[in-house]
Amino acid sequence: MIKLKKQKNEENRIGNLLFLHNGDDYMDMDDDKDIAIAAAKTAKKKEPKKQTSKDDDIIYFFAMGGLEHVGQNMYVYKYKGKYLIVDCGMGFLDEDIGGEDVKYSDTAYLEKRKKDVVGIVITHGHEDHIGALKYIWPKFKCPIYCTRFVAEIMRRTFDGLEVSYKKTDIVTFDHNGANFNVGPFGIETFHVSHSVPEAQMIIINTPAGKILHTGDWTFNDGIPIEEPTDYARLREIGSDPNLLACVNDSTEITRQPVQTTELEVQETLTEIMRKAPGRVLVTGYSRSMARMNGFTKAAQAAGRVPCIKERSNPRPVPFVGLPEFREIGIEMGYVPKDILLHRDIKDMPAEKQAIFLTGSQGEKYAMLTRLCRGHVKELKLMPTDTVVFSAIIIPGRESQVSFLYNKLAKMGITTKTIFDTPKLHANGHAGRPEYEKFYDMVHPQVIIPMHGEYVTEMLNAKMAMERGGAKHMMLIHNGDIVALSKGEEPAVVESFKASFIVMEGETERMGHDDPVLKNRRKLSTEGAVFVTLPVDKRGFLKDSPEVSSAGVFEHDEKGLIKRQVQIEITNAIKDMGKAERKSQDNLRNTVQMAVKKVIRPLLGDRKSPAVQVHFVFK
Repeated sequence: MIKLKKQKNEENRIGNLLFLHNGDDYMDMDDDKDIAIAAAKTAKKKEPKKQTSKDDDIIYFFAMGGLEHVGQNMYVYKYKGKYLIVDCGMGFLDEDIGGEDVKYSDTAYLEKRKKDVVGIVITHGHEDHIGALKYIWPKFKCPIYCTRFVAEIMRRTFDGLEVSYKKTDIVTFDHNGANFNVGPFGIETFHVSHSVPEAQMIIINTPAGKILHTGDWTFNDGIPIEEPTDYARLREIGSDPNLLACVNDSTEITRQPVQTTELEVQETLTEIMRKAPGRVLVTGYSRSMARMNGFTKAAQAAGRVPCIKERSNPRPVPFVGLPEFREIGIEMGYVPKDILLHRDIKDMPAEKQAIFLTGSQGEKYAMLTRLCRGHVKELKLMPTDTVVFSAIIIPGRESQVSFLYNKLAKMGITTKTIFDTPKLHANGHAGRPEYEKFYDMVHPQVIIPMHGEYVTEMLNAKMAMERGGAKHMMLIHNGDIVALSKGEEPAVVESFKASFIVMEGETERMGHDDPVLKNRRKLSTEGAVFVTLPVDKRGFLKDSPEVSSAGVFEHDEKGLIKRQVQIEITNAIKDMGKAERKSQDNLRNTVQMAVKKVIRPLLGDRKSPAVQVHFVFK
């Protein structure tokens, strides 16, 4: 049962899905659809309030990316007029824009206030939390606070891209837990389990209250390279009466089974390697030190020699990949020195080889994808190989991974995946059993779910209220600014448009509003018609228009549609007045309407192909 305050309180909700768990009215919520309907009915829009002066004891939270989607994590806290950024990650691009390119948050809102940005605190070293630093940090040049693992990644990345920075710009704190100040914010970090080393939960401490920002987490106590989650500190902060809010990851809350441990994955890999007749290739995430560690030990237990498949070109590249993570892992003691490079063992018998490589998500240039396409001269797949996918499929990568599955099957190669082999992957994100344990320990006044699809954020917030005793839950959007203070109901006080930037090579494109991306989406879904218009300076046709198409009437072998379009364009231009036809814009609009008049009956009213007009003056 979820209690909702009476209608008189709804005027403060500003159209957001804010649920209050301390009122007099009750509504039975059998499923999430009921919650959404109730929210829509009770929410009442109002002109948003403005943020109060920097002397008021209020802490503000907003996200520039990371809400209602996975990836592109970038969260901001404001107190006393100063801004603290938590994480700065890349996002996953929709296929209709260009799935192999990357995106990150448009920071225009913060850039106007960059003199008040006091620092960036990083929770852990995954690309969706640090990948955008190379683009965004140069705009602010404020200190980056992180553990040694993240610091080494960033130094190598900045050096590779020739980003100018000082040693003091990257401030390293103890990965076992630390306390430090960033402007008016008191920061405490403590260790939590994840699929990358040195992951941290962050406590943001101000006189307005404490906020627990979880980052990505799980309760995986079987990670051999580091200590388990600091449960003692989590219980302490979770029961602290000054815990104002919890901003909590929502990625995998729908997963029902209890978390698989890295030690269990190691045992599974050992068994596979013992039974495999030839080489065993294991694909996973390049920065998963625990998995690389378990792979190495599994190979040795099965009588094999472990290695990574390094890049074909040994020259340095401006990014940190598997060879660099192997080096970092060995330097920090996370990976045994016994893991070699493939070129060192390539002449060994196949049954002695165990190869760790990238490509679990079907990335275009990853090693497994290149192997499947036959693009690696020094290593060819063979029917006696066994390929092990020690990873989940990240949402949005299904088609790319399906290509690998099918390609390997056609080659007669045995594959092992999470769908046919249990305990093959330890997820870095908590599932429902872990969330239940979390909210038995953590009892915030306000829950702000983050980093997940809308439905998973909703489930997270619902559990925080029902199990963790939260009084308020805020289901907000990127760009909504939430005011938080002791004894006051949380409220969205302002909103701004939170967009993103697409990076194509060295070109920045401004998200969904970019005209190039708009045209690309339209072309991919509705096609295009191209018209070359031979006219004189007065706008009179000097010849028949040339017409072609992409995705519209290529099947028109006899050219009947093309001819009909030409006739319609010619007649439409003839009907124009002398003054009217002198304008290229008028000619272009006339041609576009003529083309669509012919095409609409073919495609229906729902599709409207782009019409491009090119003028040739004669």
